[in-house]
Order: sequence, then structure tokens, then C-alpha cells
Amino acid sequence: MNDTKGRYRTLIGHRLFWPVAVLVAMLAANTIYRPGFLSIELKDGHLYGSPIDILRLSAPLILVALGMTLVISTGGIDLSVGSVCAISGAMACMYISKQPDQNSLAVVVTALAMALGVALVLGVWNGVLVAVIGIQPIIATLILMVAGRGLAQLITQGQIITINSGPFRSIGLGHLLTLPLAIFIALAAALLVAAFTRRTALGMIIESVGGNAEASRLAGIRSGRVIFLAYVVSAVCAAVAGFMMTANVSSADGNAVGLWVELDAILAVVIGGTSLAGGRFFLSGTILGALIIQTLTTTVYAMNISPQTSLLFKAVVVIAVCLIQAPAFRAKFSRRRRSAPPPPRPVADKPKEQVPA
Repeated sequence: MNDTKGRYRTLIGHRLFWPVAVLVAMLAANTIYRPGFLSIELKDGHLYGSPIDILRLSAPLILVALGMTLVISTGGIDLSVGSVCAISGAMACMYISKQPDQNSLAVVVTALAMALGVALVLGVWNGVLVAVIGIQPIIATLILMVAGRGLAQLITQGQIITINSGPFRSIGLGHLLTLPLAIFIALAAALLVAAFTRRTALGMIIESVGGNAEASRLAGIRSGRVIFLAYVVSAVCAAVAGFMMTANVSSADGNAVGLWVELDAILAVVIGGTSLAGGRFFLSGTILGALIIQTLTTTVYAMNISPQTSLLFKAVVVIAVCLIQAPAFRAKFSRRRRSAPPPPRPVADKPKEQVPA
């Protein structure tokens, strides 16, 4: 009996238990509301269905959240990822739209390289402001968050740039081995980040800088370089996500691409178990958090929730998820249940005294 209770407590206390439970609960709720929600079918060699759509649409958010995880683990924050998505997508689409042959693979590769170069410059800008000059991360990235939208509008000249490029469209809508190509891109990025942070000492260095920057400095770690690298990686991940977002619609809108994706990325990181105070980070939890956010968005549309209340519904669910998985909240709730006074025991009726005749 004690072993069973111990295993149950270990399972409940696992950092991924509650995110997985919430994701399964949302999938079950969607299945109850729409019985064919989990059905997957094969058409023309491609898999289609709501689960496949959730994975495909989660890919950009997973990319942004991976970079955000590294930044948050250093004790910072990156509010400019949405603007970087818009700038990179606008840069690539603008270059492709001016070419006579938009279906040329060389043209698309050149456009992606140019946009990635711009994203690297933006990441360096954030890294210099935070790691070299010493500006607070929320202020430094807020500058690019605001100015970046204007830069994206300047690139597109305030217009929605529409392109007709098959190779570029395949980034968001292409397929590989019956699955959307975007899933493989996000998976490759996650494996690459995991390989550098979990198979080398880089992950421990990042966690030490985020946990205690002064102690890591005294230990000989150059924290400025680590923080600088985190913002550069975050910008590159956001740029690739911007390619996916614009490829999904074959157009670039500097005012709409990546709008508020930074908030969803932060929520995904927090739901995944990474503390906003910095320190330890969990890439697998971040991916689960991104899937939860996208599943929640799909649920809002599937249940025909009105646009006026969709954001409120989403906020309530996210708050509930964060509270459920918070160890302090669960501990306080369990203590209240244990400290609740037991119900009063019924008092037996006393036997009536017999009166002598």
C-alpha cells in the first residue's frame, strides 16, 4: 500500500505529468464535442486530420519557444521575437516577389539566407544591449518589439506582399514522409538545441548563469557571452518561425505576422516548467507547452467560441494549467484538505432513566 502511494506521489510530482494530463484532457474534450476530432486519414500520400493540423500549426510556436527557453533560463526575456518573425518573413517575401522566376530554388535559398542574416543582426543587437551595455532585458527587447514592427512595415512599404513560390510555400505547407515538413523542421531544431545543451556543458553553463550570475562569474564563466549567444539563437529561431508563418499564407503582412507570439512562447515556457527567474530549463516541457497552447487555440475555433470571449477563455484555461502544475499551490491545497476538521460524530442517545413505581 505504501509503495503504491509512493509511486502515485512520484508520478503526480513529475514535472511533465500535469502538462501531459492537461493536453490529454483537452484532446478528450474535443473528441467528446466532435467525435471525429482525432481521426486521421491518408489522401494523395499525405496525412490529414485535426491532430496533424495541431502539430503543423505548433511548429512555429515550438521554434520561438525553444529560443525563448534559452533566454529565460539566463534570467532574461525576449519580447522582440514577434517582430523578428515579421521582419524575416517580410524580407524573404519582398526579395522573392521582385524575382522573375519565383519558383527557382536558388531564389528561395537566397531569400532565406538574406532574412536569416537580418535576424542574426537583430539578435546581435539584443545581445549587445543586454550583455554588453547592461540594459534590462525587458526594456532592451521592448525597443525592438516596437521598432521592429515599423521596420517590417518599411520593408513591405505598408503593403501585404503576396508571392507564388512553390519551394517557399513548402516550408509551411509541404510534406515529407506523409507528414507536414514544418513538423520535421521544428523537430530538427529541438534535437539540435537539445544536442548542444544536454550533450555538452553548454546547458549547465546556461543554467548556472541564470541561477546565479555572480557565482558563475567567480567560477570563471563569461556570462556575457552566454547571454549574448542566447539572444542570437532566439532571433534565429524566430526567423525560421517567420518563414513558416508567411509560407502558410504565401504572403507577408508586417503588422500581423508573429503578432503576440512572444506571449504564447512565454506561456509555453512557463507551462513547461521553466522558471521565469532563470536557472534550470526543460526543452521537453516547452514543446508540450507549445502543443497545449495550439490545442487550446484549436479548441476555441472547434467549439465556435465567439471572438469576444475567446481570449478570456484562453486566459482562464492557461491560469488553471499554471495553478494545477504549481507545486506550491498543490501543496497548499493538500494541506488545507488535511487540516480540515473532521465532521462531528453523531452522539448516541442516552438511555432513559426508569422511574421507580
